[in-house]
Amino acid sequence: QVQLVESGGGLVQAGGSLRLSCVASGRTFSSYFMGWFRQAPGKEREFVARISRSGSSLNYADSVKGRFTISRENAKNTGYLEMSSLKAEDTARYYCALGMVSSGMTYRYDYWGQGTQVTVSS
Repeated sequence: QVQLVESGGGLVQAGGSLRLSCVASGRTFSSYFMGWFRQAPGKEREFVARISRSGSSLNYADSVKGRFTISRENAKNTGYLEMSSLKAEDTARYYCALGMVSSGMTYRYDYWGQGTQVTVSS
C-alpha cells in the first residue's frame, strides 16, 4: 500500500507561482510513474502532467505546457509540480497519483492523494 500526501497549494494572484509537493510512503516510490491531475468545481478531473519512473520522460496537458514543470526526487520519495504564470482557470484541487501499469497511451493509476487546493485570483 502507498500513501500520498500533497502540499503547497494556496491562494495566489494571476501571474504568480506555486510549487506543489507529493510525498509517498509505504513502498518504493521509484517503482511508479507519477501523475498530477486537477479537478475544478463542477468539472471532471483532468490530466495535468506525468513523469516516468526515472524522470527522463515528461508529458503535459496542452493547457499547462510551458508553464508547469513536473519533477521527482526518488531518494526523497517526493514528486513536484512547479507552476508559474498561473491563470484563474488553473484554480482547482490538485492530486498526485502513482501507477505501475501502462499500455500504449493508457496509464493506470493505483494510488491517489487527498489533493491540495490551488486558487488563482484574477
